[in-house]
Amino acid sequence: MKVVVRVFAYLRRYPGMAAGTMSCAIASTLLAFVFPKVTQLVMDDIIAGRGERLWALVGVAAVAYLGRDGFNALRVILNNTFEQKVIFDLRSDLYGHIQKLPLKWFDDRATGDIMTRLLEDVTAVERMLIDGIEQGVVAVLQIAVALTFLFFANAKLAWLSMLPVPFLIAGALSYTLTAPRRYRVQRKASSAMNALLHDNLAGIRQIKTFTREAEEHARFDGVSGALRDAALQIMRVWALYSPSMSFFGAVGGVLMLGFGGHEVLAGRMSNGELAGLLFLTGLLYDPIGKLHSLNQLIQSGRAAGERVFEILDEKPEPDSMEHAPAVTVKGDVEFEDVSFSYDEDRPTLRHITLRAKPGETVALVGATGAGKSTLVNLITRFYEYDDGEIRVDGTPIRDLPRAALRAAVGMVTQESFLFNGTVRDNLRLGRADAADEQMWQCLRDANAAEFVERLPLGLDTVVGERGVKLSVGEKQRVSIARALLKDPPILVLDEATASVDTQTERLIQQALDRLMQRRTSFVIAHRLSTVRHADQILVMERGRIVERGRHDDLLALGGAYARLCEGSFLDA
Repeated sequence: MKVVVRVFAYLRRYPGMAAGTMSCAIASTLLAFVFPKVTQLVMDDIIAGRGERLWALVGVAAVAYLGRDGFNALRVILNNTFEQKVIFDLRSDLYGHIQKLPLKWFDDRATGDIMTRLLEDVTAVERMLIDGIEQGVVAVLQIAVALTFLFFANAKLAWLSMLPVPFLIAGALSYTLTAPRRYRVQRKASSAMNALLHDNLAGIRQIKTFTREAEEHARFDGVSGALRDAALQIMRVWALYSPSMSFFGAVGGVLMLGFGGHEVLAGRMSNGELAGLLFLTGLLYDPIGKLHSLNQLIQSGRAAGERVFEILDEKPEPDSMEHAPAVTVKGDVEFEDVSFSYDEDRPTLRHITLRAKPGETVALVGATGAGKSTLVNLITRFYEYDDGEIRVDGTPIRDLPRAALRAAVGMVTQESFLFNGTVRDNLRLGRADAADEQMWQCLRDANAAEFVERLPLGLDTVVGERGVKLSVGEKQRVSIARALLKDPPILVLDEATASVDTQTERLIQQALDRLMQRRTSFVIAHRLSTVRHADQILVMERGRIVERGRHDDLLALGGAYARLCEGSFLDA
C-alpha cells in the first residue's frame, strides 16, 4: 500500500487527464447495460407477437454500442497519454536521483540492475497505478450497477447468483497474500540477467580474445533459466487461480439459468426477463474476472515499485546540484592528517599530510593498491574522508559545494571514457558553449588535431561506444583536449600515459606538459619520464606516505623510491 500511495503523487500532477480517462471509462460501462434491457423488451415483444418496436429497440442497442466503443476509443487515447506522462516523470525523477547518489553507491550495484529498474520496473509501477485504478474503478462500478439491476429485477435470484462470491473472495485473498514473494524473485532474476548481458556485451572483445564464448553462453543460460523458472512459477499458480475463479463465476450464471428457467416454467417470469437477468449476471461476473487479472498486475507492479523506491530512498550527496556556482579557485591544495577507508575493517589511507601550492606538480608513486587513486578521488569528494581535513585555498572542501569543487578539477585517466557521440559532443563536456575554433585550438595543444582532421566528418565523426572507433592514444588525446577546454586550476592525471607505444606516449606527454602549465597537478604514474620533473614526489605504501622529495634527492636517499626506479614499477 505504501508503494501505491507514493506513486499516487505522480497521478495528481495530471488531474484533467485522470478525470477524462475515468469519465470515458464510466460512460462506456454504463452504456453496456442498455443491451440487457433491450434484449428483454425485444424477446417479450416477439413472443407476444408485437413487432412495432423491434427496429427502434435495435437502433437503441446499436447507438448504445456505438457510444460505448466511442468512449472506449477516447479512453484509450487519454489513458496512453496519461501513462506516458507518468512514466516520463517517474523515470526522470529516478534518473535525476541516481545522478545525485555518491560513487560509493555505484560500487555495489550492477549497471544492468540499475537499467532494469529504470526501464522495466518504472513501466510496471505505472501500469499498476493507471491501469489498476481505471480498471478497478470500472470493474467495481460495473459490479455495483449489475447488482442493483439484479436485485431490482429479482432479489431471490440475485442472492442465488451470488453464492460463488465467498469462494471468489477466498481465492483472491490466497493469491494476493502469496504472490509478492514470487514476483520479487522474478524481478531479481530479470535484473540478474540484464546485469550479465550488459557486462558481456561491454566485454565482448575480452570474451572473444580468451575464447570464452561457450562458457559465457552457459552463464547466460544459467541466469536466463532462473528467470524462466521464476516466470513459470508465477504462471503455474496463475494457471490454477484464474481458471478456478472463472469456474466459480460460471457457476453463478448456471445457477441463474437453472433457477430462472424454473421461474419461467412456473409462470412467474417471462422469457425476456430471464434473458435480461442472464446478461446482467454476465455483466456481474465479467468484471470480477477482470479484478483477478488486475490482482496479478498489481502484485507485479508492487514488486517493481519496491525496487524503484528503494533507489529513490537512497540518501543523495547533500549539496548535489546541476550548475556550479561561480567560485574562483587558485589551486592551493592541502591534506592535513587525512584517513579514509572503504570498509571499517580495511583502512585505505592513513594520516596523509601534504600541500600542493598553486602551479606545483605532485607525483604519486607506489605499488598497485598503495592508495594513490583513492587520494586524488578525495579531492573531488567522490568519497568522503573519515578523519583529518582537506582544504582548497584554505577552505575545507566540505564547505565548498561539490559542483563548484568538481568544476575546478580536471581529470585524465588511463582509460579515457568517451561517450557514443561525436568528437564535438565529447569535447563539449569540458565546456558546453565552446566554439569550433576553441575546440580546434585545444585539439592542436593536445596533439590531436591531425588525426581528427583525417576523420570522415572531422568534429562531427561519431566515435562509437566508449570511443571504440579511436585508438587508445587517440582517445587519450581527445580526453586531454577536453580537459584543456575545461581549463581547470587543479588537474589529476591518473596513469595518463600507460598502455600506449613510445611514439604515442611522446605525443601524449607533450600534450600533458601543455595541460599542466600554470595548474596544480597531481600525477599518478608508473613511468619515470612522467614524474622525474615533479616539484615533489610522494612515495606511498599501504595507504601511507613513506618518502617525499624531488627526484634526485630521493634517488640519493636510496630508499623506497630508488628501489622503485630499479624495479618494475617505474620504467625508465
